[in-house]
Amino acid sequence: MGFLDRRVQIKTPEQIAVMRRAGLVVGETLEVLRAAVRPGITTGELDAIAEDSIRSKGGVPSFKGYGVPPFPASICASVNDQVVHGIPGERVLAEGDVISIDCGAIVDGWHGDAAITVAVGAIPAEVQHLLDVCEESMWRGIAAARIGGRVTDISHAVETYVRSQGSFGILEDYTGHGIGTEMHMSPDVPNYGKPGRGPKLVRGIALAVEPMIALGDQDTYVEDDDWTVSMSDGKWAAHFENTFALTEHGAWVTTALDGGEAKLAELGVPFGGH
Repeated sequence: MGFLDRRVQIKTPEQIAVMRRAGLVVGETLEVLRAAVRPGITTGELDAIAEDSIRSKGGVPSFKGYGVPPFPASICASVNDQVVHGIPGERVLAEGDVISIDCGAIVDGWHGDAAITVAVGAIPAEVQHLLDVCEESMWRGIAAARIGGRVTDISHAVETYVRSQGSFGILEDYTGHGIGTEMHMSPDVPNYGKPGRGPKLVRGIALAVEPMIALGDQDTYVEDDDWTVSMSDGKWAAHFENTFALTEHGAWVTTALDGGEAKLAELGVPFGGH
């Protein structure tokens, strides 16, 4: 393990392999949660399912106890106009809601971090479009990562796709991030901006790409719990995230069950996994 520009942690292939184990814990847990989402379930019940899944797979929830004030749960559960960092509890999901579920796990000191936004039953077409655009923009960002490129190549790809699909608010105050022996590390990975800026993309860098977009504008506020971030205009939002590492062959999406192979092939870029 080394460091780029004294700030960006660079991983060995062996360390990336451990990050893959942590990523699979996260990816598999998110699939369990996706299947569990239904009208009538509470966000607290989803959190209990998540913690059981993470621990049963040999991981430790990375969110629990994180930050100030300490985050009290194993997932972030953000509903409708809540975009990120929602605290699970007694809220009951209803038909037509959407819920963003952000999940992190640690295995042998290495982190995985990913998020999905899930429809609760049938949702309006414009909301489904919001979810589809957000998820696709994440993949476009990952696909833009090349050895020798720069971090904002990812940012530019995310923004370009979102802007091409409609008038969405792209959150600027919340970004993707480096990841490795800590959940949040340098560099930040914004979801907007010009390409060719920021640290170089080199073999062994690992990043979490996580676009957050909304049906309205980009303005947010933090609720009284000091964690939950909601849209100021009350419009609904979406959030998707995956962790990837850059290998000599390309991107390896450590939190995707197939490593991202199918989606990267669809986008015409090399797959960096084993």
